[in-house]
Amino acid sequence: MSASFPASARLDRAWRLTLAGAALLAACVAAAALRSASWPSGLAWIAVLLLPLLLPLRGLWRRNRRTCAWATLCVAPYFAYGTTEVIANPAVRPVAGAILFASLAWFVSLVYCLRVTRPAAPAAPSGPAGQDASAG
Repeated sequence: MSASFPASARLDRAWRLTLAGAALLAACVAAAALRSASWPSGLAWIAVLLLPLLLPLRGLWRRNRRTCAWATLCVAPYFAYGTTEVIANPAVRPVAGAILFASLAWFVSLVYCLRVTRPAAPAAPSGPAGQDASAG
């Protein structure tokens, strides 16, 4: 499947999927926070919950590969929250399931982006196998 897309198209698709995954997760977290908290305090709660998503946003927008690498660590709080609420709280199970799905989707899109932007492997030595090229 990857051979049918040119490299630049795969790269653009990877970055779009990464940003879409972050947006989906942000929408799920905002919906869950608005559902569980009252209106004035809900806005502050949303800001606190969205902070791990906002930290890598600038680097992801600029297509920085290193940001994509460390942004995978920002998925952990959402994954832990979604897993805990799906198991322990039947009242918010659908919303927690959506957060769990969105966090996994964002993680997969970040890893896909890292794989697409991986630098090329260095060339293998041209000498026969087992022979040191510097020894002469």
